[in-house]
Amino acid sequence: MELFVADFWHWWMLAVALVILEIFAPTFFALWLGVSAFLTGLALFLMPEMQWEYQVFLFAVLSIASIIAWRYYYNKNPIATDEPLLNRRGEQYVGRVITLKKAIIDGQGKVNVDDSTWKIEGEDCPSGTKIKIISVNNVVFQVEIIN
Repeated sequence: MELFVADFWHWWMLAVALVILEIFAPTFFALWLGVSAFLTGLALFLMPEMQWEYQVFLFAVLSIASIIAWRYYYNKNPIATDEPLLNRRGEQYVGRVITLKKAIIDGQGKVNVDDSTWKIEGEDCPSGTKIKIISVNNVVFQVEIIN
């Protein structure tokens, strides 16, 4: 006696549900699970005698393979944008020249940039010195003195 019987249309319904989930929560994760569910249903349509264990195994293998393939493709072909630093605020300030209002002491200090206060690290120098932001380490600017 079979405890679990799945027809091809069960897999296709799962595929539709996963694609709908992807529409409401766009992560490109549920989409590939939906594609895998559709392909599993297609395999079951072509081979209706396939046991449920093989169906679940095929779904798992296809899911993992499709997600890995997507990640590989996405890493090789990132989405082009006109605002690449939009959500990386600290990196937007790299290259900017600022005049210190407070001295850098023991290699650390603070600076006001636009409407925010940022920690800085660099050579000790007095207030009034012009510095350039050369990189960001988490939320700390690495700076160098401009002569």
